[in-house]
Amino acid sequence: MTPDATTFDAMTSDAAALDAADELRAKRAAFALDDLAEGAYLDGNSLGALPRAVAGRLADVVEREWGRLRIRSWDESGWWTAPERVGDRIGRLVGAAPGQVVVGDSTSVNVFKAVVAAVRMAGEERDEILVDEATFPTDGYIAESAARLTGRTLRPVAAGDLPAALGPRTAVALVNHVDYRTGRLHDLPGTTAAAHAAGALVVWDLCHSAGALPVGLDAHGVDLAVGCTYKYLNGGPGSPAYLYVRRELQDRFDSPLPGWNSHADPFAMAPAYAPAEGAARGRVGTPDILSLLALEAALDVWDDVRVETVRAKSLALTDFFLRRVEEYVPKGRLECLTPTPHGERGSQVSLRCPDAGEVMAELVRRGVVGDFRRPDVLRFGFTPLYTSFADAERAARVLADVLAEVPGP
Repeated sequence: MTPDATTFDAMTSDAAALDAADELRAKRAAFALDDLAEGAYLDGNSLGALPRAVAGRLADVVEREWGRLRIRSWDESGWWTAPERVGDRIGRLVGAAPGQVVVGDSTSVNVFKAVVAAVRMAGEERDEILVDEATFPTDGYIAESAARLTGRTLRPVAAGDLPAALGPRTAVALVNHVDYRTGRLHDLPGTTAAAHAAGALVVWDLCHSAGALPVGLDAHGVDLAVGCTYKYLNGGPGSPAYLYVRRELQDRFDSPLPGWNSHADPFAMAPAYAPAEGAARGRVGTPDILSLLALEAALDVWDDVRVETVRAKSLALTDFFLRRVEEYVPKGRLECLTPTPHGERGSQVSLRCPDAGEVMAELVRRGVVGDFRRPDVLRFGFTPLYTSFADAERAARVLADVLAEVPGP
């Protein structure tokens, strides 16, 4: 039964109390969210909100560094070293020591680099690539193309079954850390250890985990990892992705895209390729400086934040939202796809209903912005730096109202 007004008031007070105790509450002011007094932005798992500092920094890059210094900015403004400098800042958030992350290109391009390089490192006798069968489509497309190009066989496997599927033929496994559709968190330490026990390598896609939870790339011995920066890292639409190559593998990392930017002496313009040392080996062409420096400014909001604090709030937010949905929404109207155990949950809640497209469209009209994944999934992303418990309360209440008014199938 839908709670009465008195119960609603008590539940709203609960959200206010949780927000008052939230040690990240001051971070919300660092984001451009002034229009959300009556709504809730729960789509940061697709596009993070704008950090306020980015506009001023980008204006300075355009007007001064590009407008007045022009070509001098490659040296004087640090443009040339930005891919590694920004990479180290992301590295801190994913548990990578400096010198192992480089920023540039798209996630798709970095998946290609990582998978092909892993196949080359694995050796000719290993003729199989494993891929998470529920992977984000681009990862599957790239893995299939990499298999054709390298003469390997691609085998899709459920992420939970990957440790048992790994064997002497496996060159590399490509796995999403968090399932984009359901929000399920996959076992990075266990799968990585199983790959190494089988003599294989593993590439992790961190698009839906970096900035939402601790990853521990170095601690767990991950070989290679990729990720985007426009979701929980708030780098902006189309902001550059990143590539992690474990230090011990960098000398063996043979990129399938050996661009001039990853040459040991780029300005020698030599006809023969000689790879750079370290993370710079993952570069290809000229960096996208405007978006790269916008991302660098966006990362300032993380300077005094511990990822463990973010994870604790993420779990508290998603727990709170799930409780409210259970209390407000009639039984049987929704099916939760997101695991309830904390160790199996990312930072989103995915709910299934047959009329999900119509429901989400109405939610957005009422100011609660999540997203719809065909054919029947509602996704709600919880970004702890700026999502409040009041947002979660409001979203659950509006969702219940919409479900009551939109006739089910």
